[in-house]
Amino acid sequence: MNQVANVEITESATPTLSALPLRLADFDSLASALDYAAQGESGTNFYAGSGKLATVLPYCKLREQAQTLAKRLLSFPLERGTRVAIVAETNPDFLRFFFACQYAGLVPVALPAVIHVGGHKAYVNQLNGLLKGCRASLAVSSSQLLPFLTEAAEGLGLQFVNAASAFDELPLKDITLKPSGPNETAYLQYTSGSTGFPRGVIITQESVMANLLASGHGLDVRVDDRLVSWLPFYHDMGLVGCLLAPMATQRSIDYLDTRDFAMRPRRWLELLSSSRGTISFSPPFGYALCVRRLRPEDIAQYDLSAWRVAGIGAEPIHVELTNRFCELLAPAGFNPKSFVPSYGMAETSLALSFAPLGTGVVVDWLDGDDLADNLVATKVSPNTGSSFVRCGPILPKHEVLILDEQGKSLAEMQIGRINVRGPSIMSGYFELPEQTQLVLSADGWLDTGDLGYLVDGQIVVTGRHKDMLIINGRNIWPQDIEAIATRQPELRSVDASAVSVPGPDQEEIAVLIVQCNITDSEEQHLLTQRLHREIHEELGVNCVIELVPRHTLPRTSSGKLSRSGARKDYILRQKALAENAAK
Repeated sequence: MNQVANVEITESATPTLSALPLRLADFDSLASALDYAAQGESGTNFYAGSGKLATVLPYCKLREQAQTLAKRLLSFPLERGTRVAIVAETNPDFLRFFFACQYAGLVPVALPAVIHVGGHKAYVNQLNGLLKGCRASLAVSSSQLLPFLTEAAEGLGLQFVNAASAFDELPLKDITLKPSGPNETAYLQYTSGSTGFPRGVIITQESVMANLLASGHGLDVRVDDRLVSWLPFYHDMGLVGCLLAPMATQRSIDYLDTRDFAMRPRRWLELLSSSRGTISFSPPFGYALCVRRLRPEDIAQYDLSAWRVAGIGAEPIHVELTNRFCELLAPAGFNPKSFVPSYGMAETSLALSFAPLGTGVVVDWLDGDDLADNLVATKVSPNTGSSFVRCGPILPKHEVLILDEQGKSLAEMQIGRINVRGPSIMSGYFELPEQTQLVLSADGWLDTGDLGYLVDGQIVVTGRHKDMLIINGRNIWPQDIEAIATRQPELRSVDASAVSVPGPDQEEIAVLIVQCNITDSEEQHLLTQRLHREIHEELGVNCVIELVPRHTLPRTSSGKLSRSGARKDYILRQKALAENAAK
């Protein structure tokens, strides 16, 4: 791990237990929450890829360093609310700059710190678009990523773009700090970009604190809780759930770099075991990575008996995956009832619902024909039909409605667009009033863009409205097609993306894009024929199968597969093939 300026390195991690009385995020701002947390002994701990403790930053040190840095940032002529772009690497510098903005009345904007397969140009273009979108005045990164950030900022007129250490050389302004108040913007959170270019979500202090308060109660945060995370800080689950939430509840947390987790997922389980971690969240692909990479003989070294909240969300949850994880880790003491499915998004600060604690994954098995033809959730026998996971009741002081296309409220077990209202909802998209008006009504209702239904007061998400495939008048969930693909022995859970494209007569046709390493033409033919047959047998639709090399399917900034990106790329490939054939 890179050395970080002005961060004290100690021999031991911050303790789990603290003499400071527990408060569940009942503060009016993030700065107030840190002021309180700094009175205790807890804090943040950063682990290297080797699994060894590298850097310790207690909340008391974080507050001290953030306030000093705030006075350095204000040596620039910055208006209140000015955006500060921070490349969000998993190190203490991100925390220092994020909270310096809170104390200085500035608005931090977390930028992705991952270079995808597209390489240098793609990453620079991504950063350039985000810097333009938030109109940042200052931008900071590590020295390793500074060349990318500097190139991305060219011509944008930022006042200062540099590595974190350079900011520590700025003069200290003699000023009394005025932290951001409840009605001011706490930060901009970029959406993952799964339906287009990402938008900057405006989250006020009041909104994020309302979400943290409700989540603290929803997860029943306790004095002996300790968090563990590998999630990136530029993703809402990583930022709010695994940085702001532990700070606002004065809990210690242990961090593993996202890239280190991707290379060695066992490090996550090792850290949970050694630190006796009780709360840790992941999208489904993180659990899938563990299932794929762990060997049965490795399990004996783990002790996951303390893990009481295994949060799972941000993507469709498949019961086959959670079952495999539970079976694999049962000898390590993992309790299946620790799974806590959740539902939320950047536009609602983070969480909207948590499944009741201690119930594990509760599945509704639904009739596929009623889903496709009538958008009605009709229950069938377990392990038949389509499976959907219950994500719990809406958080306190929030409301949820399921609406049809005419805006009429639907009864339980009827599928429609999920609309929510409450104190955690965003103020809007930064400088995108038209985009804001499309999803946020004048009376505060947010159209989430998700489809789902209510059952026994719990939310069940069935898919994204824009991802829905309408084939021959039938509603086909892309994840149903993808599930058929990813159960093939040659494929992984992230190897398939189902989309619809205009056919010869402008009627929509289903396309399944599958990435794999199979080069033998006969093996490719057998896989394609098998997929054609199983999709038609189970879903009653014909589907074009395209096999592409590994690493072809595009991803969002948070690492999820982008169906909109896959659709666009497929259309471009078909256009190029047609042009070559015409020559």
